[in-house]
Amino acid sequence: MEIERKFLVLDDSYKREAFGSSHIRQGYICSERGRTVRIRIRDARGYITIKGPSLDGGLSRYEFEQEIPLDDAEMLMTLCEPGRIDKTRWLVKSGEHTFEVDEFHGDNDGLVMAEVELRTVDDEPIIPHFIGKEVTGDRRYYNSQLRLHPYRTW
Repeated sequence: MEIERKFLVLDDSYKREAFGSSHIRQGYICSERGRTVRIRIRDARGYITIKGPSLDGGLSRYEFEQEIPLDDAEMLMTLCEPGRIDKTRWLVKSGEHTFEVDEFHGDNDGLVMAEVELRTVDDEPIIPHFIGKEVTGDRRYYNSQLRLHPYRTW
């Protein structure tokens, strides 16, 4: 079960605080409401992810992720629905949590969001100074929606 909160990011100070970063490309084989099948290439590694519906306004949902050979991920990307996500992910520690800050490129250039995975729905992370408005559950900010309705068109 994935439990996470999403936020907009106020400035780029997260880059100075990051302990790591990676380049991510992803596409969707299926992006129906309530279920998604995603193909992701993170640096030189491939993944397939299946996500179920959220039962609590976007805070949590079932997630299955499996690493797959890079060649398979590249081939599966050719089967994906139109639109791709291209982003750099920065990792920033805050207390016991790690915030994943996604700096989007291409059609979503200018959008920067942070996610934090929680252990329970009541878990309260220490919110870093660069975090702005919470957008948990706002479908416009789901990657599967950003590929269809890019940030630059808002």
